[in-house]
Order: sequence, then C-alpha cells, then structure tokens
Amino acid sequence: MVILVYMEGGEKHCRPLTSLEEMMKACNTDENVKNWKMYRQTGDDCYKRALVQVCYNCQVADGGLLKGVKTVSPFFFYDIDCRDREECRRIVGQLLRMKDELGLVEVSESASYGVHAVGRREPGHTILESQVRISILTQTEMDTNNKENNRVVFHGPIDAETTPLLDEALFTERLGDEEAAGEYQRLKEREKKGLEEVPAGAKKANKHYRPWEETCSSPKLGEARRGLNEGMTEAPGSSPKLGEARRGLNERMTEAEGAAAGAPVQTTPPDGTPPNLGGESCAQEAAFDMCAELAGLNPNEMDIWGVHNWHANLMAVLSVGVGKLMSREQLQAVVAKRLPNYSQTEDCQKLIGYFYEKYDAGKGFMNASLRQINAKAQTMSPKLGDDSSLNEGCSEDSSDPQPPNFGGLRMPLGVKDSIEAVGPAMAMPMVTAVCPCIGALATGVVLDVHGKKKGLNLISYIAGDFASGKGDIDPVIDTWMSEEIAKNRLYQQQEDEHRAKVRAAKNQKDQPQEMKLPVRYVTLNTTVANLAERLANTDGKHAFSYTPEADTVAQKWRSAMSDFSVMVRQSYDGSRYEREARSAEAVNVHIEHLLWNITMCGTPDCVYRIVSNYTDGLQSRIAFARTPDNTFKKLEDRTPQLTLRQTEHIQQVAHLLPLMQGEVVLPKLEAKGREWLENIRLETMMNDDRVKARQRFRICVTAQRMTCCLMLCKVCETLIQKHGLSGAETRLKQQPNLFKEMLLKAQTPQMLAAFAVIADSLMENALYFFRERIEDAINSRDYAGSSERLRMGKNDTIFERLDAEFGYDAAFQQSIATKGADVTHNKVRQMLKNWKKQGLIKQTERGRYVKISGVDL
Repeated sequence: MVILVYMEGGEKHCRPLTSLEEMMKACNTDENVKNWKMYRQTGDDCYKRALVQVCYNCQVADGGLLKGVKTVSPFFFYDIDCRDREECRRIVGQLLRMKDELGLVEVSESASYGVHAVGRREPGHTILESQVRISILTQTEMDTNNKENNRVVFHGPIDAETTPLLDEALFTERLGDEEAAGEYQRLKEREKKGLEEVPAGAKKANKHYRPWEETCSSPKLGEARRGLNEGMTEAPGSSPKLGEARRGLNERMTEAEGAAAGAPVQTTPPDGTPPNLGGESCAQEAAFDMCAELAGLNPNEMDIWGVHNWHANLMAVLSVGVGKLMSREQLQAVVAKRLPNYSQTEDCQKLIGYFYEKYDAGKGFMNASLRQINAKAQTMSPKLGDDSSLNEGCSEDSSDPQPPNFGGLRMPLGVKDSIEAVGPAMAMPMVTAVCPCIGALATGVVLDVHGKKKGLNLISYIAGDFASGKGDIDPVIDTWMSEEIAKNRLYQQQEDEHRAKVRAAKNQKDQPQEMKLPVRYVTLNTTVANLAERLANTDGKHAFSYTPEADTVAQKWRSAMSDFSVMVRQSYDGSRYEREARSAEAVNVHIEHLLWNITMCGTPDCVYRIVSNYTDGLQSRIAFARTPDNTFKKLEDRTPQLTLRQTEHIQQVAHLLPLMQGEVVLPKLEAKGREWLENIRLETMMNDDRVKARQRFRICVTAQRMTCCLMLCKVCETLIQKHGLSGAETRLKQQPNLFKEMLLKAQTPQMLAAFAVIADSLMENALYFFRERIEDAINSRDYAGSSERLRMGKNDTIFERLDAEFGYDAAFQQSIATKGADVTHNKVRQMLKNWKKQGLIKQTERGRYVKISGVDL
C-alpha cells in the first residue's frame, strides 16, 4: 500500500491511498508540478522538500503518526542514483524489462533524475535483504541508509514519461494489522540475530554500495547463507517468481564464491578466442544490435563505461532475449566484437553461461519483437552465389560515404540536445555549426594550441543541397544565442529611438550625442563600413554572425569579397584590424584583436562564390561540413524537432559559458593533436600529397578549438547536474579557476576520440571541395595573381609583346596590330592607366614606361 505523508501540528501524519486515481490527484497538483520543474531547473532543495511525500515500507492507519511506527508492508522501496538523464532512462528501461523477475509494482523518475522502484518484499526477508537482491540482479549502486520502515520518498507528478509503471496492486495488496506488526517484530529479531542474508558491507553506511563486488570475495557470506537455507523453509505465500529468482541468485553467488576460492572457470572456446562464424556473423551482429536498441541502448556505446556498466549493458541485452536468436558460441563471438574488453573477463563468461544454463536462453517462446528482429537478421545472412554478401549495415566500403557522425561517443549537455533536434545523421554538421556559437559565448577562454594562445575563433560553412535539412539548424542556433538576440532587440529599440531624435533635431543647434551599443549578434547583410563599426564596439568580446543563406554574403559583398576575406582571416587569428576612412563623417576603426565567429549555411556551389581564391588562406580557416544525402531517403513518420526540454538544456549551458574566463592548457588534447598531425605527415610523405599535408596545419588547430568547445559544455553539464543552474553560476563566479580544473578532467578518451572524428571530417570535406582547385591554383596561372585577372585578353597579348622598357608609341602600334585600325589614343591611354593601377608597369618619364619585374601574365 501507499501512505501519503503530511504535516500537522509539527508532526508527520499518514493517510493511506487506496487507488491510482487518489494518488494521481495528490501528486498532479499544480503546486507539485511547479516544484518538480523548479527543482530540475535550479537544483534548489527548497523545491524538493515541498514535493508530495509518500511511504511504501510500512502500514499506518488514517491520521496515524509516522514516527515510531512498528509495522511493515508487503512492499519495499529501492532508490537508484544516476549520473544523468540518459543513464536514468537506461535503468528505467532495464527495470521495466525485468519487472516480473524483480517483482516490481512501480518504476518512476526522481526529481534529481534518479530512479525510484517499489517491489514486492518476500515474506520473512527484511527491506535491506530485498534491496541487496535487486541491487545484485540489476548491478546498480544502493544506499544502505534507506532500509528504515518509515522511509519517506519525495514523489513528483505521475505521467507516462516520469512514471512508466504503477500497478494497481500497490493500492489493493496489504497485510492485516496484526500480521503487519508481527512481521515487523520477526524481521527485527532476524536483524538483531544477524540472520539477514546480506554481505557485511551492507550493514555499514554507504551511499554507493555495490554488494555484488563484496559477494564475490566473501566466503563467510556463502556459509551463512547456506546455513540459513538449511535451517529455514520458504515462508508461506511467497511469490513463485521471487523464489525462483532468489534461488537463481543464490546459485550465481555460490559460483562466484567458488571462482574467488580458486575453482576453475569454464570458458568457451578453451583458447580464449571467439569462434569463427563465417558469413553468418553479420546477421548475428545485426540481431544483437537490434536487441540492444530494443533494450534502450546504443550498440556503439556499450564498451565505454567500465566493468559495472559493461555487466549491466550485457545483462539488459540478454534480458531482451538475444539468446533465443543465436547459440552461446555465436553470442560470445558477437560480444567479442561489441564488448572486446569485457568479453575476455570471467564475469562476462559467467553472465552468458548463467542465462543459457539457468534460464534456457536458447529455447522457448519468442515474442513479437524477437520474431521481427529474427526476420530482419535472417535477411542479412549471405546467400550462395550472391556477390554482395554483406548488407549495408556491415559493409565498410561505400562509393558515396555519408557524412561522419559521432557514433557511440556521448556528447555533452547542450550539444547532445542540438544533435537530437536534427537527428543523428546531422551530428557532424550540427557540431560544426554550433561550435562557433559556443566559442563566441565563451569569449573569455583562451586556448593554448602548439604554444600559441588564441581565443576560440571559429568560422564554419555547412554545405548541402536544397531540402537537405540545413533549415533545421536555424532554431538551434537561435536557441544558443537567445540571450544575445534578446539584447539585440533592446539595442535595436534604443537605436530606433536615437534615430528618431536625430531626425527631429536635424536643423537644431544641439544634436544628440552619437550612440554606440555593444551589439554582438551581427548581421552579414550589411556594408563593410557598418560591419567594421559593429565589430569595433563589442567591448573586446566575440561577435557572432549567422546566415542560413550564404548567398547573402556572395551577393551583398560581391564587390568587396577581398575585404570580407581579409576580415575573416584576421578574425580567425584574432589579429589587429585597422580601417581608415577619407570622409570626416565616416568612422575610423581600430580593433586590437578582431574577434568574430561566423556560421554559414548554403549550397555546395555557393562555397566557390564565398571562397574564390584558393591560395590566400581563407579556405584553410573555414571548417566545412556536409549534410547527408537524403535524395532517396524515406520520409520519417516523426521528424526530429527541437523540444522544450532540449531548448532548456541548451540555454542553461549557454548561460554559463560567458562566466568562464582565462587561459587554458590541455596537455592531453595537445598530445592528441600532435599525434594526428604526425600521422598525416607520414601518410602524405609516402604519397607525396602536398595539398593534404598543408591542410593539416589549420585543421588541427580548428579541431582542437572545436573539441575545447565540447569540453566546456561538459564542464557546464557536470556543474548543472551537481549544483543546479543557480548553484553552478554561483560556483563559477566565486571560483574563477574552477572551470580550468574541471576542463583538465574533461580530457576523457571520449573527448579525445571526438577530436579525431572532427579532424578527419574537416580534412575529408576540405579535400572534397578544394583538392582539384588548389592543385590548379598552384600549377596554373589561371588562378594565380589577383582575382580580377581570370582569363587572357587582347590587352594581355599587347603587354607580352612590349619590351621591358617601352614608350607610348610602341604601345599604340602594338594595340593597332592586335585590335585593328579603330584603336584610339584614349583607349591606349586608359589601357596604360589600368596597367599602372594593377601594378604591372610604372612611368619613368613622360611617355616612357617600364614593366615591374616578376610580373608574368
């Protein structure tokens, strides 16, 4: 039964809840929903303590006091702490799949993204024994302090997402009053005499206790348990499923103790190598992957977290029924590929053996999901005489590879939500698009790369055909920059009011003072002068520009693309930018460090309108990404969209990034970058690939900056999960160097692997778009020199025919010889004037000219 706990007269009183409707009415009040949401947003304990309180472990009459209660209920409460929302969902899925085996009647999320479970307590066994049992079966840490019969639980709103399991039996099943009191006395006596079937460590205070670890090294526990089983019979009325699960657990613990004592462990095959399954391996791997997805796991993420989660992940897949789809040897071969580190351990072999031997995993009824998985897997088996024996899921070769994504690498808060908003296929384009936003928001962070300290200056271009999903990036960018967009609206309103005052005072003596506002979200649909003025008034912080249509730049700046190129190149380096104007009314710009991050989206052909010169360094400073080819892709039933939860997470991270200030040195990331550079150098030396060799320099710098952006988001995620948003903000303000310490710890193998993925993707796209053009630019004079001279004309022929020193008459004669008799003196004078402006010749005296050495058309 469920007890609702409420305060009255300074004491906690109880009221039994007898139906699901009654509990939902108590938990789904507006106030409880509000406190639930506020605690998840802020992490402030005052909201948590205001939540509805319930109790599962005891039975109390209506109006009775909770304090001093001496009864137990037929249920027990089990609390699981999780690192993040992703782990919470995984564990919830695991519990739902094992609900019958564990005897669960409720599974719900806690306010802090933990998991609350309520199960049937086996008669004659204490609450602690029940908690240890479920902890071992699920391989989840437990809090040994949560064993009291009057334990109170803070309960949030009840809905399908937060409370996926809530059985009516929780409200209807109860013990008689005398039975509840008598059971309490028996359990107390059992606890007092030390008859509880738990490891010794369960008796000590430990919020992160792992009983399965102590079980494997405690022979005394096995003796005590065996003696207890010999001297006691099963209590009447015990659940057959619970009894069977308990016996299976005892056998499993006995096997573990035998291994600890030195008993040989049987492994298959004897040499420790997985059996060769031949052509069927692809189908077995596909079946395993689909079972993992059915269990709520990503097959590529199963080999990341360590022994504890390896065990839990494999158990989740086994619980789905993967053993019914393949033999034990086939499963071991697949596990050797999916969990190579864990597959060699004794624990892995025991776990697989346990399911095949105790549960007859390879036999029995297959549900509809397993039948569907089996049918799909069989279609992937190779057929005799079929040249394409491997299906797309197993083939590593593709003539038209899709843009890379981050596979099993877990992205931090904010970035992960951005990817979820557009779908996993758009992972790399989305990361490339949002990293300039992150770098602009974390404007105070200076990263040491190869000994040079620069800000997180990034310029990116997302290329894709029309209707390829580029438009899905727009709302994500707006969410990251939402605070700056809000400021822009205020600045725009102030500027409009100022312009109105200027127009009103046009003919007056006293003119309004010029207004300069620090607008950081700068539009690209403007002039060079306006843009330079905006960039000079950002108070030394990064400006940011985004355009969903790169043709805005190509058309608006068509006559000033060289100015745009220079500004972008200097912003990447954070160097000084100067601009003098002739007019007294125009603004002179002097920027000590030009800080300007840009994200552009456009079609592949527009890339070449933005980057028209392939040797001036602009191309190497831009991070290019491509959207996946969706030409023949089937329309999804539910397309990814930016949800309120994802928006909230992104805004929380974006709010904390500006609070990080200072220089950071990331030695592991630097070492990874140098290793990547050296590998590319050796590869290109063997192939004499000069284009790729030169691309690696700035790509490494860009990839390190992008990876640093991801690490900063990881720091924000850790702080938010630990202290809430307001607490994280306070910590960053009070401890300015805290983020540097956390950033060093954020150099995890996952983040370093993310660097390699980013760097390889940037290299691939740079070569995809520009390899041939760069080679032509180096080898052909068609692309050399200034961008104005794109083809040879008659004036070029005249220039080549003239001597190094020539006079006006010689130029006139060569013009007639080349163009014909209709050449006028004005045309010849204009030609010579153009040559002087282009730096091709200089005038030595009246009517005499000399070619500038080194010029060759």
